[in-house]
Amino acid sequence: ALEPVSVGLAIGVAWALTGYLSHPSFYCSYVECCPGAGHRINATALREQLDSRLFGQHLAKEVVLRAVTGFSNNPSPKKPLTLSLHGWAGTGKNFLSQLLARHVHPAGLRSKFVHLFLATLHFPHPQHVPLYQEQLQNWIRGNVSACAHSVFIFDEMDKMHQGLIDAIKPFLDYYEQVDGVSYRKAIFIFLSNAGGDLINKAALDFWTSGKRREDIQLKDLEPMLSVGVFNNKNSGLWHSSLIDRNLIDYFVPLLPLEHKHVKMCVRAEMIARGHKVDEKVVQAVADEMTYFPKEARIYSDKGCKTVQAKLDIHEDI
Repeated sequence: ALEPVSVGLAIGVAWALTGYLSHPSFYCSYVECCPGAGHRINATALREQLDSRLFGQHLAKEVVLRAVTGFSNNPSPKKPLTLSLHGWAGTGKNFLSQLLARHVHPAGLRSKFVHLFLATLHFPHPQHVPLYQEQLQNWIRGNVSACAHSVFIFDEMDKMHQGLIDAIKPFLDYYEQVDGVSYRKAIFIFLSNAGGDLINKAALDFWTSGKRREDIQLKDLEPMLSVGVFNNKNSGLWHSSLIDRNLIDYFVPLLPLEHKHVKMCVRAEMIARGHKVDEKVVQAVADEMTYFPKEARIYSDKGCKTVQAKLDIHEDI
C-alpha cells in the first residue's frame, strides 16, 4: 500500500503540473490564442517597420499609426476601427494591411483571427449578392464571438458588387452589442484602387505648382476621396450606408510612387533576400518601370508591384 504522504505528494505534483500546462502563457506559446483585454500594439515597432518598408507614403504612415495606436490604447472604443485604403496598384495597400494584421496577431494572414476576403474570389456572382450578405454576416458574427480582436481585410473593393458591403453596417456602427456580441474591438480594413485617379491628380497638381510632396495633408485629399468613392459606381462603396453614416473612420490615400521610391523598394527587396545592395541593379530595375505622365515620367504606373519580378531577371543575369 502507498503511504498517505506519498499519495498526497503525487497528487500535489500532478495538480501543479496540470495547472502549469494549462496556464495561458504556456498554452498560448504552442497554440494561437486571441489577445487578452490588455493587449496593446507596439507603436514603436510599428513605426520602425513603416519607416523601413513603406516608401513615399508620409500621409498613410502617420494616419494609420495614430489611428491604430489610439484604438489599441483605448480600453473601451465606441465602435470597431474601420480604415479604407485607396491608391493605385503597387503603392502599398496590401503591405500596410498585412503589417497591421501582424501587429495584432503575429501570424498575420496565417492567423485564424485574421480574415481576408477577395471580391472576385469570394463574391464572384452578382445574382448571389443576398446569399453573400448572409454568409458574410454569419462569418463575421461567428469569428468575433470567438475573438473580439478579429481583423477583417476586404481586398478589391472596387470590384465588389454594389450593396454587398452594406451587410456589415450593423457591425461597424456605434452599438454596444448586436445580438449579444460586441464588435468594438475588431478592425475592418478596405483596400481599393477606386479614388486612385483623384489621388494621382492631386499629387501631380502639387508637383506642378512647385509644392513639396510632403506638404500634402490629409485634409487636402480625404474629403474629395470620400465623396469620389461614394459617387463611383465601381468603388464597391457606391452610395454605401457605411459612408452615409460616417462609419469609415479614415479614408487613407496612398500617393503614386516616384522614381526614387521605386529605388527604395528595390534596395529593400535586395536586403530582404539577403543580398548586398548593388546600385547598378537598383538603377536598372527602376529605369525599366513605366512612368506617367509620359512627357515628365514622374510617377510609376505600377508603383513597386513588379519590382520582385524585374529583380529576378537581373539576379539571374
